[in-house]
Amino acid sequence: MDKAEKVAPIIIRGAAVYSEKGIEEAGYILIEDGKIGSIGRGIPEQQSGALVLSFPAAYKVVPGMIDLHIHGAAGADVMDASREALKTIAAQLPAEGTTGFLATTMTQTEDAIEKALGAVAGYMANPAGAGAEVLGVHLEGPFISPKRAGAQPVHLIREMDIGTFDRWQSISGGNIKLVTLAPERQGGLDFTRHLAKQGVVASIGHSDATYAETVKGIEAGITHATHLYNGMRGLHHRDPGVAGAVLLYKAVKAELIADGIHVHPDMVSLTYKNKGSEGLIIITDAMRAKCLGSGTYELGGQEVRVGNGRATLADGTLAGSVLQMRDAVRNTIAYTGCSLEEIVQMTSTNPARQIGVFDRKGSLAEGKDADIVVLNEDNGVVLTLCRGRIAYKETRYETESGTEL
Repeated sequence: MDKAEKVAPIIIRGAAVYSEKGIEEAGYILIEDGKIGSIGRGIPEQQSGALVLSFPAAYKVVPGMIDLHIHGAAGADVMDASREALKTIAAQLPAEGTTGFLATTMTQTEDAIEKALGAVAGYMANPAGAGAEVLGVHLEGPFISPKRAGAQPVHLIREMDIGTFDRWQSISGGNIKLVTLAPERQGGLDFTRHLAKQGVVASIGHSDATYAETVKGIEAGITHATHLYNGMRGLHHRDPGVAGAVLLYKAVKAELIADGIHVHPDMVSLTYKNKGSEGLIIITDAMRAKCLGSGTYELGGQEVRVGNGRATLADGTLAGSVLQMRDAVRNTIAYTGCSLEEIVQMTSTNPARQIGVFDRKGSLAEGKDADIVVLNEDNGVVLTLCRGRIAYKETRYETESGTEL
C-alpha cells in the first residue's frame, strides 16, 4: 500500500472489542488513516464520510493474527522468489484472520536463498494491495541438523557461518527477524550469540541437541522454538531433550502447529498447561498447497502429496501443513479449553512482541495499525482489515446509510 494513500474512516461497532485494556462489550473502534483512532463502548460520535459496520453483540473484534512460520499458500511459495508469489500469499491470508507474517524460507542452495531474500526485501519496500503485511523473514535452515532434517533437503544443510548470515541479512534489507538453527552443531553457540547481539530471534529447531546442549543454547541467547516436538530430539525420562528444555525454560517461546496432525491434541493440552498462553505462539507452517485441496505439489524441489489435511513426502515425512490460522484457533480452543483472550495472546501479542513490532501490531490500542479481525459466534472469520483497509469479507453487511459492503 502506498504510504501516502489515505484510507477512508471506518467505524466497527456492536460487537465485543478485545482491546489491550480489556473487553469492551457492545464496543466500537474508529479507524482513521489506517490506524486505530479510538476504542470505546456504545456508539461513537458520527464521523463524516465514515463507513459504519455494525455487528451482533455475540461477535468479537480481535487484533489481526501474526503467523511467524509460513512457507506459502494458494499455489505460491516464498522460495519462488518472486513478487507475485508474495503478493499471492499476502492476499490469501486475511481470509483466515492473518494480517501479518514472516516469509519463511527453507534449506536450499545459496543462490536460491539469496533470490528469495532479495524478493522479500523488494516486496517489503513496495508492498502490494490490502493483504497481510510481510513483517520480515524467518530463515528456516540451512543451519540445522541432518539428523532432524524433516522435509529440509539434507544435502543442502550447511555448517554455521556468521559471514554468510551477515551477507544474507544485507540482501534481505535487514529483514531477517528469526533464524531456526541447531545449536549443538559446530559454531552453534557463537552463531546464537551473534544473532542475539543483532536483535535477531534465535530459534532452536531441526535440532538433535541433548537437554544439556539445549540449555547451553538458551544461555547463549535462544528465545524461541520452531514447531515444538517436530524436527527435534523429543522428551524422554532419561534425557528431556530439546522438547523438555523448551517446556522448562520460560525464556523460550514455543511454536505449535495445532492441526491435530503434527502434535496430538492431548499434547497440545499438556503443553498449554505447562507453558501457558504466555509461552506459546500458534503458527501454521503452511506450504503452497494450503487452500488448494488434495493433490501433488512441490516443496524445495521435493514432491509433496496432500490428502486428508496432511502434507507428506513420498516416504511419509510431514512436509509442512495446509493448516489455516482460523482452524488453528478453533482447534486450540477445543484441545485446551483456553479463552479467546488467551488466543489473542498466542496468535497476536506474543508473536508481535517476539519480533519487535508490538509498538504497532499485536493488540487493539489507539495509535496502532488497524489490523483487525471480526469473529462470529463460532470464532469464524467474517471480516479482516489490514492497516485500515478491508482485505477480506465473508458476507455483506449494511452501513447506517443502507448501502452494502
